Amino acid sequence: MAESHALRDRFTAALDGARGANGPDPLPYADNLLARWREPQRRYHTVAHLTAVLDHVDVLAEHADDPQLVRLAAWFHDAVYLPDRSENEERSARLAERALPEAGVPESATAEVARLVRLTVTHAPADGDRNGEVLCDADLAILAAPPAAYAAYTAAVREEYGFVPADAFRDGRSAILRQLLDLPRLFRTPYGERAWEATARHNLSSELEMLSL
Repeated sequence: MAESHALRDRFTAALDGARGANGPDPLPYADNLLARWREPQRRYHTVAHLTAVLDHVDVLAEHADDPQLVRLAAWFHDAVYLPDRSENEERSARLAERALPEAGVPESATAEVARLVRLTVTHAPADGDRNGEVLCDADLAILAAPPAAYAAYTAAVREEYGFVPADAFRDGRSAILRQLLDLPRLFRTPYGERAWEATARHNLSSELEMLSL
């Protein structure tokens, strides 16, 4: 319960930062989003992941042009999540485009949140896209987790895709890992590059090697 109260407070602060304090009660919007993040099909993309992304946005906030919009994008970025569907990010962005204007967020701010959500398809923000760099780095920060936490992450991802046969999962996961390793930089913020890049590449390479055994 304390976790829910704290998350509601964080959502309210981000929403008020985007719209001002006047507008509909933010709590129904927060509760709707939290219910989505608690859906039973989720194993990794849970409230724990949402909280971790928000925490990492806080670490990187000074780099963002508008950290409150980045925080709202974090709330929405996996709000729609079905492991057997490929359009989760698009559907999450559309949810933001419907909910935020109703909650009193201006059109331009809503458009930025939706743009950021869609950016999590590729995690490849353009140079100088400081909001995008912060959200993408925060979302990928799990890749630089210590060994036990990284192992728990990979196990949770496998659980989410439990309906996929082992060989197909191994091939698909390996392709994702290679795609990430082929990026010139996993992390775009100075902090992310300094603190997370080397560890993340080690984790990805180790996982790829294990999948090839």
